[in-house]
Amino acid sequence: MSAGKKRVFSFKAEWQKLQQLPALLRRILIRAVLVLLTGQILVIGVLVAIDMWRKRYRSQGHLPRITLEPVYIGKSRVQLYTYGEDLYEAMLRAIRQAQKRIFFETFIWKDDLIGQKFKLELQRAADRGVAVYVMYDSFANLVVPRRFKRFKSNISVLRYPLFAWISQPFSLSWYARDHRKILVVDSSIAFVGGYNIGAPYATTWRDTHISIEGPDARELESICIDFWNIYRRHKRSLPAIPEPKGRDWDPLLIIHRNDPHLLVFPIRNSYLEAINRANKRIYLTHAYFVPDRIILESLLQAAARGVDVRILLPATSNHILADWLARGLYTSCLTGGIRLFLYQNAMVHAKTATIDGIWSTIGTANLDRLSMLGNFEVNVEIYDERLAEQMEAIFFHDCSNACELTLEQWKNRSPLQILAEKFLAPLRPLI
Repeated sequence: MSAGKKRVFSFKAEWQKLQQLPALLRRILIRAVLVLLTGQILVIGVLVAIDMWRKRYRSQGHLPRITLEPVYIGKSRVQLYTYGEDLYEAMLRAIRQAQKRIFFETFIWKDDLIGQKFKLELQRAADRGVAVYVMYDSFANLVVPRRFKRFKSNISVLRYPLFAWISQPFSLSWYARDHRKILVVDSSIAFVGGYNIGAPYATTWRDTHISIEGPDARELESICIDFWNIYRRHKRSLPAIPEPKGRDWDPLLIIHRNDPHLLVFPIRNSYLEAINRANKRIYLTHAYFVPDRIILESLLQAAARGVDVRILLPATSNHILADWLARGLYTSCLTGGIRLFLYQNAMVHAKTATIDGIWSTIGTANLDRLSMLGNFEVNVEIYDERLAEQMEAIFFHDCSNACELTLEQWKNRSPLQILAEKFLAPLRPLI
């Protein structure tokens, strides 16, 4: 093969190669694959059944609550939220005070008391002349009644479709989800983080959001406008929105967007840069911990050079398969010096990190392949010691509701658990 030619994958060619193998070896390979697939299906079936039972009969515990003062970073006022009721109150207040325009983008928007409050306030804003732009993911809201997803004509609605680029089945955009959660009001205040919209998230889920009041809010507005202008092509009646003017350069507060349509994924790079720079401590809080090999190796290398690496995870998340895929990495983490803390009796859904008392990130991206190299995501990267101090306070406050998992405890898990982890391990790159 010449240096200038690229090798093109061909199912036909690979099948022909398989046919050329000795009959016995071919049968062994086919049977091995069938055994693996059967084992995976059985394990997933058992886990789904357990998860359904658990969600039906297990109640959520009480969340420890913490209140923090706002921090001023450059020209912007920054506020962290760790309790849903507090966040929703602030978001609804901003919508009520809107005078010009609102961008509201969410992944999940439930038809319950909280969801209806948001819909009502957005409608009231539109009725008093505010330009309201709503964006939500169609797949994530399939179970939401159609009547809830109907709006009056004075609200512009972009429903991100199930398959945005159906003519390009091998494009990342084909299966990417709009996983962002953003509210921007009057170009002056913006909210972003892990919180979806719904009653369960108000009091029974631990999550983290951030509000930015000031010129940096326009960066999040720009992300909403770009997304709107690209995907409004699926509904030509939607208006185009002019690009915002007067955006600032702020070296202390940087907005990173993952965009599979543009093949841009800076959030993963921001994590890698920060982890590789760390020389004191790394505190991560993540709902789903299924990092790729490079990120995991970076964390292990940090621990090996003496960095205090701690990861806070849900003991039991809302996605049992993600839990088991994460557990397949626990042995590597614990033997490599990474400390694991399992949040008890409630779902921790935050996607945050703070490193060396200066660098922090809050956003919508999980540490898994779907978020790092798949979905539309947005994270705020902040260089500020005062905010990092608050992030560390949140981390330790959460750890008061967590149990540390030791290597000795982990080694004593049952052989069936170990077998299930091994069957599921090949699925890890897909999640």
